[in-house]
Amino acid sequence: MFSFYLAYPFLVLIGLMSYSTMYLVSDFFYLVIYKGIGYRKKVVFENVRKSFPDKTEAEIHQLVESFYQYFCDLILETIKKISMTEKESNEHCIYHLSPEVKKLVDEKRSLILLMGHFGNWEWAGSAFTLTAGTPLHVVYKTLSNPYYEKWMVESRTMFGTRLIKMENTFRDMVSNRNEPAAYAFIADQTPMTPAPLWLPFLNQDTPVFNGAEKLARKMNYPVVFINIKRMRRGYYEIFTEVLFENPKESAENEITETFFKKLETEIEKAPETWLWSHKRWKHHR
Repeated sequence: MFSFYLAYPFLVLIGLMSYSTMYLVSDFFYLVIYKGIGYRKKVVFENVRKSFPDKTEAEIHQLVESFYQYFCDLILETIKKISMTEKESNEHCIYHLSPEVKKLVDEKRSLILLMGHFGNWEWAGSAFTLTAGTPLHVVYKTLSNPYYEKWMVESRTMFGTRLIKMENTFRDMVSNRNEPAAYAFIADQTPMTPAPLWLPFLNQDTPVFNGAEKLARKMNYPVVFINIKRMRRGYYEIFTEVLFENPKESAENEITETFFKKLETEIEKAPETWLWSHKRWKHHR
């Protein structure tokens, strides 16, 4: 509680700042977090080195520096989100709905959206409903701090977005199966051991969740990959791709494997915008 009240004035101040001022603050944060205290530098360097074994040490250092610069932007953008207007959201996050996705939306079919900790997933989530017109239900894990939890819920439920606790997802889907919606999963998180599935991902043996796939197959909701591309500072373009229109026809683990291959391909194109500070490979088979 005490830490939240110390941080709250800062959260409010970031919300009131112009974008140009916010990014000046981000530049200062970069000096403090990377050059100064070295937040999780050991974790980041280890993750990057193992993921890109062919890169030189100079290339590794350049990538890590680029990541920290973006990481500071991402933190402040996430805070800024709570004060964003619909107009600002549409300007900073431009969605490109594929013809296949538009067709599914027009047919009033519910969707399962799969994305990773890649680009600004917080901004992209809220912008989906504004573009597609389909209510967005975000599956999330409750935060341990009730004050940050309340603030995060308020931030994530903008523009009509709903939050669903992870353990209630299937029950909610069944209860609302007659109301078309999009269910968003940040699907590259680390499961507890024993992991339900292990896959090769970024040159490493990786434990992964397969819960989104199980739900997709049970409900037969089309699976859509969300690819968030950072065009320049504070501006993103989001592309959608239908991976499986009829998940019940897919083979076991095919949906999960396809998602991670897609995500890996995009990370390799812009690695600095993935969350390298996460202890993604802390568990071993």
